Amino acid sequence: MVYKMLVSDLDETLLNDDGTVHEANLAAIKQAVAARFKFVPNTGRSFKSVQELLKTLGLYDQAGQYVISYNGAAIVENKDNQVLLTRGMDLALAEKIFKAGLVNETVDVHVYTVDTLFIYNISPTDKQYMAERGVPYELMATDDLAFLVNEQPVMKVIFEHPDEAVREQIRDAVLAAVGADQVEATFSSSRYVEFNKKGVDKGSASLLLGEKLGIARDEIIAAGDNNNDLKMLTAVGLGVSVANGIPAIKEAADVVTTKTNNEGAIAEILEKYVL
Repeated sequence: MVYKMLVSDLDETLLNDDGTVHEANLAAIKQAVAARFKFVPNTGRSFKSVQELLKTLGLYDQAGQYVISYNGAAIVENKDNQVLLTRGMDLALAEKIFKAGLVNETVDVHVYTVDTLFIYNISPTDKQYMAERGVPYELMATDDLAFLVNEQPVMKVIFEHPDEAVREQIRDAVLAAVGADQVEATFSSSRYVEFNKKGVDKGSASLLLGEKLGIARDEIIAAGDNNNDLKMLTAVGLGVSVANGIPAIKEAADVVTTKTNNEGAIAEILEKYVL
């Protein structure tokens, strides 16, 4: 099989734990892209927050190269950050998710629009995490989302908490409030529980981008490590878990790398299947 595109998660997959890019990954990506291969960051983050990374990878402001953002809620061409597709939720649903997930006073909440990340009740650990990765955001002074009426649609709503039991409590509370048929609920980075509109995920977005580019499902590789990568790995032709992936991802993957994110796992994939 000749593979034409790799869609890759960022944190704990492409990136080292400190947010940098392993030299082996950088070299392999640049070599593959030079051969007209598509390397597509497929992330829960905003496309605006990955611009420095795109510069590092040589993909910044490049026509014909793309980013999938917000767990599949937006597809953006890197040239002029042209938003090609959005699949957001309406404000009423976002408000229900937001209210239901505030299970205690230690929970912080991210609300993403196409252009801006708003954070309510930001925790010290989340503040540090955002700073380390250079993610821009605006603080919310209250839990009233009415100001978003001119900002909608909302791409996703996520909650941050270091305690897994609290994250599970948040998931259960939101699903009880809005219905499991209304949202996609996933976990990521051992700190977030994320909610997208039902049907919006990294996998379906990968196939939509492939369709736009004339790339078949079987010609796409996906790489990830965590719960929000699951549908991406199972949607494409070759799903790869990095060595540090959680057990459920390793089980679902077609292949598990021998290297972790800190050891150049993406380079291992590209060298074996593309270069």
